Amino acid sequence: MIGKLAEDYLSHLAFERRLAGLTLKHYRRDLETLEDLVGERSLASLQHQDIRRFAAQLHGKGLSPKSLARLLSAWRGFFEYALRTGHVKQNPVEGVRAPKAEKRLPEVLSPDEASRLVAIEDDSDLGKRDRALFELAYSCGLRVSELVGLDQGGIDMANGEVRVTGKGSKTRIVPIGKAALAALKEWLSVRPAQKGAELPALFLGPRGQRLTARAVQTRIKEWAVKQGITADVHPHMLRHSFASHVLQSSGDLRAVQEMLGHASIASTQVYTHLDFQHLAKVYDAAHPRAKKRPDKKP
Repeated sequence: MIGKLAEDYLSHLAFERRLAGLTLKHYRRDLETLEDLVGERSLASLQHQDIRRFAAQLHGKGLSPKSLARLLSAWRGFFEYALRTGHVKQNPVEGVRAPKAEKRLPEVLSPDEASRLVAIEDDSDLGKRDRALFELAYSCGLRVSELVGLDQGGIDMANGEVRVTGKGSKTRIVPIGKAALAALKEWLSVRPAQKGAELPALFLGPRGQRLTARAVQTRIKEWAVKQGITADVHPHMLRHSFASHVLQSSGDLRAVQEMLGHASIASTQVYTHLDFQHLAKVYDAAHPRAKKRPDKKP
């Protein structure tokens, strides 16, 4: 039985490590699951194979690899505490890993859909802002946080570049396409007349404040519907589409990595799978050996 020790561990997490209430709730649930599986056995009697069996049982009942990994992490921490306090002589969770989750490929727009989305025909100030916003996102593969965090000084219109501060406060310079430059020029021509024009922010909301990520999400969904795009479009989809389309046309994985600001090439390689899917579809549609032919009658 592990009840008393589990309560001591949860108190340790709450008062010494100062974990949030919701996190503690998750830890409690994970420890209750462990207690159910252990039954009347002592903690000290548990071996690695017991934990593997518990994990297999839970996975067989439908627990996802991601949830299982979190649960094993909670158990691992609990047994480390039990080891420090002399209740066990080993950590049976050490070395036990959840099965790898199947990686979901990012959703992307087709080149035609992406072009339709950013080609906003609206000459109002708000329309010009949105077109510049979407063109820049798609042209440069920016994260929405990078997009709304941009200041006017980050845009170099003369050289056609944008200076971006991304994850880990790392700065990178990304080239801006002609269509995005033209859209930015239109927006910058009307920006001085907007509320909050004195702010450094490149993109402003209607109340004169820096545009928020939530506002970008709302606007992109609204425009997607207006442009007849049926996909559930979100800001990051333009970043994924940029990466996929540039990779399809250039095949230069390193260049895409640099433009996206990925620290590891492994993060960028997911787009090679999308590229392969695209090629497979082209093959299935065009190659005579890929088409199913009805059997010829004798």
